[in-house]
Amino acid sequence: MFFNMISYVIRPVKNFCLVNFIEDNDSETEKLVKKNGSKFACFNYINCIVGSGVIGIPFALQEAGFGAGLMLLVVVAFITDYSLKLMIECAHLSNKFTYQGMMESAYGRGGFILLSILQFVYPFTAMISYNIIVGDTLTKVMVRLFSLASNSVFVRRDFVIGIATLFTTVPLCLKKDLVGLARASIISFGLILFIMVALFIRVGTLSTIVPKSEDAYKFFSLNIFSAFGIMAFAFMCHHNVFLLYESIENVSQKKWNQVTCVSVTISLIILCVFGISGYVTFTGYTEGDVFQNYCWNDDLINLARFAFAFTVLFAYPIECMTARSVITQLIGPIHYELSLFKHIVITLTLVLSTYLISITTSCLGIVLELNGIFSAIPLAFVLPAVIYIRLEDGPLLSKRKMPAILLAIFGCFTAIVGSLLLLRNWTQYLSCNKNRDMFYCSR
Repeated sequence: MFFNMISYVIRPVKNFCLVNFIEDNDSETEKLVKKNGSKFACFNYINCIVGSGVIGIPFALQEAGFGAGLMLLVVVAFITDYSLKLMIECAHLSNKFTYQGMMESAYGRGGFILLSILQFVYPFTAMISYNIIVGDTLTKVMVRLFSLASNSVFVRRDFVIGIATLFTTVPLCLKKDLVGLARASIISFGLILFIMVALFIRVGTLSTIVPKSEDAYKFFSLNIFSAFGIMAFAFMCHHNVFLLYESIENVSQKKWNQVTCVSVTISLIILCVFGISGYVTFTGYTEGDVFQNYCWNDDLINLARFAFAFTVLFAYPIECMTARSVITQLIGPIHYELSLFKHIVITLTLVLSTYLISITTSCLGIVLELNGIFSAIPLAFVLPAVIYIRLEDGPLLSKRKMPAILLAIFGCFTAIVGSLLLLRNWTQYLSCNKNRDMFYCSR
């Protein structure tokens, strides 16, 4: 039944996105694909959402309580859908089709600078989290695949991340637009489905060796606001909205709303499957990176680890393009284009700096939560709402503005409470699994 539901939801996306995706080697088809590259926008859209945050969802369910966490996940999806549509409405109201341009139209230069800082911090931190995932997953795959000793250079996180950066992320990040990543996004989507199946299978096979923690299925926990930060991070793609919007051929508000609704719905299904499969398997032992919970000698999960490393490697360039775009808008006028030299220097600086930070920690949970609370919530929920409130004509408490007002209040409240809980639990978050097999793996 589940796979029938997936097929039912995916079918319209497939029909929308796979037009002209044939005969890769034909030069005329290549031109057609590039001209109609917007047809692949939904795959880039889903790829933007289902990034590193997806493997933190089981941990978010642990933080929030299992029942309340699932309900919160649906709520976050709903308000994400609303806020993404609201952003394009704001773009039409301001006639500025950049996030920074909208913010400047509403709140002047100060608003522009504040938004630019947040819009840079989010993708930059996301790039760090992607590197952490690559280091944590590929090292385990290498150990299992080649029976390497623990002191081998090939199982050192810094070496593995460095090789992946040099030969994969750097070449992809040097691209100037999303068109060239469309096929990679389609492949990544297929791999995500494989990972979902692998985690679902392990729910049954690991239930006999993983003990259930105390209060494993408690409905509610006060840490629900911290969980909101992780979920906001998982759904966050607002900083990429206009890259995605501009990649859609003959785009309109109606078409954007349709693509957004389908993409967010599919992403919600994926996140729910990841969250439920991971949490019911490990309950209170769930790590910030759920792949840390699985044993190193599990070949099916090692395939899933490798597949997930591949997906984040191809999501990384999208975040890099966004961070580079923010820098471009700060150093030049509207529609300013970087010279080839500046393009290369800025790209390599971004990639190198995220690499150096990522090799200092393997605690993915704290990275996701920090970015969720301090970047994702303001970018996804607070700022689109306050921009709309300022730009839309009519009194403050008008019927049209009321949903945006409620969204802004909700975002501010959860960010403040989440920050306080993060400070309270800081030492707990730093005691993550430091690249070791879990205790039940020796049974």
